[in-house]
Amino acid sequence: MISIKVQPRFGDIDGLGHVNNIVPAVWFEMGRTPFLKIFDPELSLDKKNFPLIIAHTEYDYMGQMFFKDEVEIKTWVSRIGNKSFTIQHEAWQQGRLCVKGNVVIVHFDFNTEQTTPIPDQMRKQLEEYLIA
Repeated sequence: MISIKVQPRFGDIDGLGHVNNIVPAVWFEMGRTPFLKIFDPELSLDKKNFPLIIAHTEYDYMGQMFFKDEVEIKTWVSRIGNKSFTIQHEAWQQGRLCVKGNVVIVHFDFNTEQTTPIPDQMRKQLEEYLIA
């Protein structure tokens, strides 16, 4: 599991004083960066070198988050298929699970616009973070 800490910014807060519901998606994206580096170590994000697309995202809001307290983002791999894998995320504040979600990422060839199998070397690296 990978864990990062984020501090909510003033601009992350909505009119009711809560962390806006779109902000955890950005934090979860930050938590995925180490997994993206498995496929593109330089993070060139070039169609020739970056072989991933997001096929699905899902979020469940369990509790409110607020400005003053740091948020821990926990990230791990929950499933590895032939051509895709699923990453789970959780956002914790003050010892409470506030948001959980997942993202399905597909190994993809932008030149042929086809899904492709995850190479064995990358699969092995993903397996290091696999928690069922």
